[in-house]
Amino acid sequence: MNWQRTVNDALVRFTGVRLQRVRAGTAAGAAGTAAAPAAAGDDLVRPPADPETDRLLRAPVFILSPVRSGSTLLRAMLNAHSALHAPHELHVRRLTVGFGTGLSKKAMAALGHNQADLEHLLWDRVLHRELVRSGKSFIVDKTPANAFAFQRIATCWPDARFVFLLRHPASIAASWHEAAPDRRTPEEAALDALRYMKAVQRARKALTGLTVRYEDLTADPEGETRRICDFLALPWEAGMLSYGPPEVVEKGLGDWKDKIRSGAVQRGRDLPNPETVPEVLRPICRKWGYLPEEEGGNP
Repeated sequence: MNWQRTVNDALVRFTGVRLQRVRAGTAAGAAGTAAAPAAAGDDLVRPPADPETDRLLRAPVFILSPVRSGSTLLRAMLNAHSALHAPHELHVRRLTVGFGTGLSKKAMAALGHNQADLEHLLWDRVLHRELVRSGKSFIVDKTPANAFAFQRIATCWPDARFVFLLRHPASIAASWHEAAPDRRTPEEAALDALRYMKAVQRARKALTGLTVRYEDLTADPEGETRRICDFLALPWEAGMLSYGPPEVVEKGLGDWKDKIRSGAVQRGRDLPNPETVPEVLRPICRKWGYLPEEEGGNP
C-alpha cells in the first residue's frame, strides 16, 4: 500500500530503519530470531595453517579441573602475578561461527578456512583482546567445562600450557551438592561431578602438563605456586600469596569465598574418611591417589 511505503520512506530518512515483513514458515519468523549456528564438527578441527599469522596469543595457560576443585582460588593467586592475567571463566569454546550463505562458505574456503578455523580465529582474538587490555604477558583460563574440549583447545593453540588441578573427589562432590542443595541430591552431585573428573583424567593422559592438588595448594601455597611458576618459566612473586582486597571478591565462590576475602590462603576442609567415600567415586579416588589401590588391582 502507498501509505505503508510513505511511512517506511520517512523512517529511512529520519532513523535509517526500514520495516520488512518476515515471511511465515521461516526459522526467523517462527522464533523471532535467527537460529544460532552449531559448533564445528570434530572432522573440521585442525591446527592453524600458519601459527605465526593465525594466532595472536602466545603460550596461553589453561587450568583443567573439575567443578568445585579450587580453580577460583588458584585463578586469584595466578592473577596476582605481574605476568599472568586470569579473568573469570570465559567459555570461549561456546562461541560459534556460521555461514550466512553458501557464497560466504565458498569465499572462506577459497581463503583456506573451514568453520572450525574461523571459530579458532574468533576464540584467539577474544582472548588476545582481553590479555592486551590487562597489560600482562600471558592469559590464564580456568573454565571447568574446558576439560570436555581439551583436544580442541590443544589443537587450536599448539603451544598451550596445561595445569591439572585435582581435589579429593568426595570433597568435590560434597561441595557441588552444597552449592545448590535444592537442585541436586548428594548422589546426583557425585555423578555429575564425576563427569568432570573423568574428563580431566582423560586430559591428563593425553596432554603434557603440571598436576597440582588443592590440598597441597592450601597447605603449602608458597611451595605450590613456586612449582607452577617454574613450570611456566616465570619468577615467583610473593604477592601471589596475598592476592586481593575484599572489594574485588566475586559472588558465588563457595568454599573459597572466605579465603579470597582474607587475602591469604587458608587450609581447606579435612579429607573425607575413606569409609564414607561413595562407591561411585572410589575408582577415581584410587587413580588420583586419594585411596590405596585394591589388593591385586592394576597400579
